[in-house]
Amino acid sequence: MPIVSSTYQPPGAFRNGHFSTIYSAKLRVSPKLAQTRERLELSDGDFIDLDLSFSEKETNKIAVLLHGLEGNAQRTYIKGQGKVLVEDGWDICAVNYRGCSGEPNRKYLSYNSGKTDDLEIVIDHLLEKDSYQKIVLIGFSLGGNLLLKYLGERTHLPAQIKCGIAVSAPLSLKGSLDSLNKPLNWPYRTHFLIDLRKKYRQKTLLFPEKATRSELKEIKSLFAFDNIYTAPAHGFKDALDYYEKNSSLQFLDKISTPVFILNAENDSFLSAHCIPKELASNSKNIYLEASKYGGHVGFYQPGNVYYNETRCWKFLKENI
Repeated sequence: MPIVSSTYQPPGAFRNGHFSTIYSAKLRVSPKLAQTRERLELSDGDFIDLDLSFSEKETNKIAVLLHGLEGNAQRTYIKGQGKVLVEDGWDICAVNYRGCSGEPNRKYLSYNSGKTDDLEIVIDHLLEKDSYQKIVLIGFSLGGNLLLKYLGERTHLPAQIKCGIAVSAPLSLKGSLDSLNKPLNWPYRTHFLIDLRKKYRQKTLLFPEKATRSELKEIKSLFAFDNIYTAPAHGFKDALDYYEKNSSLQFLDKISTPVFILNAENDSFLSAHCIPKELASNSKNIYLEASKYGGHVGFYQPGNVYYNETRCWKFLKENI
């Protein structure tokens, strides 16, 4: 499939990747979207909280929205995309990963960039409780990698899943870590690290036999966090093993459903591997839009409806 030409041309300062990233994460006015919380109890004794939004008219289609690292279903990018789709007749299921809904989860493990078994549980739950005939998956950052891995690693998917959309997706986890470790990206990695250390500190209180204060002191980088917690908690040998096995880039050529990837060339979170132009050019299912601007989930447009939100809506119109 040919590369999708991008029409995104933001005004003024929003052409700067760092400005658009920070503005969109910290200063954007949160779109108004009514949400109803449902707790999904899991067979392993843990839970996942789902925030649901409903179209005013009866519908048989639902969009599953997946947030990024240390995000939640109240992030502006989740509400912005949800609002656009609800107004077009979609129901919305915004997923909070384990430990991301404002309450610590019950197990030592939590979530990661490739934990697709939890996504499968959510999809099965939606199919069991309602008669949805059309399901689309839309992920942002980590959530984009997660859904792409889900679509590519399974030989059989529910027939109701019609397509996937990934925005600002780190298709190469190690490549994205290397990008985040560049000097100019210190505000982002510091912010993530502060949040992740808080999560690990909670684990030291709940699971002192597994999470220790001495290891907490050793978590001074994102790599260290993944090496000390993420990898062993989720069954990987170490951080490098976790990155290798969970990067979605290796699964893209196995995806049989239409997929739209919107990644900005000035996204400082991403490496060159995260914009696979050659792969998309030779694929029947991968639609890649590599915009010049947009930063990391920072596709600002006047009026508080972002380019990625209308662009995703257009993709759904064309493919469902």
